[in-house]
Formats: sequence, C-alpha cells, structure tokens
Amino acid sequence: MPTAPQLPGGRFEGREAFQQLVRDALACAAREGWSELMLCDASFHDWPLGERAAVESLQQWARTGRRLTLIAAGYDEVVRRHARFVQWRVRWDHIIVCRRAGAADPQDLPSSIWSPHWVLHRHDPLRCRGVTGTEPERRILLRESLLEWVERKSSPGFPASTLGL
Repeated sequence: MPTAPQLPGGRFEGREAFQQLVRDALACAAREGWSELMLCDASFHDWPLGERAAVESLQQWARTGRRLTLIAAGYDEVVRRHARFVQWRVRWDHIIVCRRAGAADPQDLPSSIWSPHWVLHRHDPLRCRGVTGTEPERRILLRESLLEWVERKSSPGFPASTLGL
C-alpha cells in the first residue's frame, strides 16, 4: 500500500488555490503511480486541464493498468478551452471513460477529483471553495457518489474521435 500522498488536506478557497491543487494532484498521481483517477465537473471550465504541465503529468501517469474516468454535464468547454488535453485524450482513449450527465442540473454534479489515496471536493464551484483529504470516509463517500453518476445518471459521452461515413 502506498504511503499517503504529499498533498494538503483541509479547506481551500479561491480559483488559484483550486487550480494549483488540480495541478499538484495530477503531478502526484504521476509520481506515485495512482492506478485510478475520477474527475467530475459540470464543464471543467476553470480546470487547468489544457496546461502543458497538466498534460505532461497525465502523460507520465498513463500506462497499462491505469483508468481515468471523466464525468461532465457536457464537454463543449473541454474542447474549447483544453486543446492539449483533447489531443492527449485521443491517444489514450483506451484508458479513459467519459460519461455525460446531460440531463442533470450542472450544480448537482460533484466538482471533484477522486483517487484511491486522496480526494478534492469543490463544494462551491462558483467561489472555488472546498476540501481535500486522505481520510477513508471522505474517499469512500465521494467514490460512491461518483459511481452513482457513472452507473445510473450518465451515458457515454465525449468520444475520442467522430467517425463519418
């Protein structure tokens, strides 16, 4: 069992703090070899997914046996704002599951990162307020919530490529 990640626990507030936590989480996932990541947000509008550092961390993280699950109300903002991520996603489609919860109220989606070792949950996406931590209870509750979205409240979405006839 890996040791606890070198990521902070506790409350955070503000867009810059949130974005830095996302960058740090992706870098930690790559460094520590986390087997699974789940990212959830209504649109990923203010996530730093298109930044070179974020994509480099994902590139280092990606390998056989890894799994990334994305859940969003829609992926238009991802395509519009995160071109590097979209290109990376095409290459690594075989380890990525994208789910679209289009019928859901975007505010109902938990803006979060889940891993087996650490979680981030942004309770107030508008003001970028939330909590992070390694506590087992926090990780279990968030995973159960995200799996509910994957299994019952969403459908496949955001294909890596569109095939035409």
